[in-house]
Amino acid sequence: MTTPFEPAPSKRPGLFSRMRASFLTGLVVIAPVGLTIWLIWTVVGWIDGFVLPLVPDSYQPDRLLQTYLGLDPSVQIDVRGIGVVIFLIFTIIVGWMAKGLIGRSVIRYAESLVERTPVVRSIYSGIKQISETVFAQSDRNFEKACLIEYPRKGIWAIGFISTSAKGEVARRAGSTEEEELVGVFVPTTPNPTSGFLLFFPKADVIELDMTIEDAAKLVISAGLVYPNGQPPKDPA
Repeated sequence: MTTPFEPAPSKRPGLFSRMRASFLTGLVVIAPVGLTIWLIWTVVGWIDGFVLPLVPDSYQPDRLLQTYLGLDPSVQIDVRGIGVVIFLIFTIIVGWMAKGLIGRSVIRYAESLVERTPVVRSIYSGIKQISETVFAQSDRNFEKACLIEYPRKGIWAIGFISTSAKGEVARRAGSTEEEELVGVFVPTTPNPTSGFLLFFPKADVIELDMTIEDAAKLVISAGLVYPNGQPPKDPA
């Protein structure tokens, strides 16, 4: 017998609650692995579907396997990934040729023809800029994660320090050695590949101790995943 002053005994979770908790835990484990495998499988199949139709029928991977193994031609063999290998080899050969004198001359001549075509010129220049931005081989990365007051005073946002302002931007903005301007990339949540490039006085940028990867996790998770449980340090 319990009195009104005694706490009510805690109830043990029911079978349905335990099954739901186990299901959610399993979903957290399976979903990233399953989505990654599905995405890779889909991309490989898309590349195969684009490359393999360009290969002559006598050199198709499934036809070669049927001939080599002595199988009935009616037996279908799904050889996925051969198109990716062919695409990688072809891309490496094209890149190797493009580095030579003849390859550069051919590329310049082809681009000059494209520049004379009104519609194709706009499409090609846009795709080329995106490709050079995404696949450019550069050793420069974001330097550090930081805190800035954006979009107004009293509201803080996480950013990534890129580099100091240079050239016309620094000259027009009045950047000096005493008040240097730094470029800060402010990503959006949950997609950090889009955002804003802002220039702040270096004195207004608070550098963080966390790594770039931890700051990116914090942005992607919308503040749910912190790099550590330690209290933040006071800015210098």
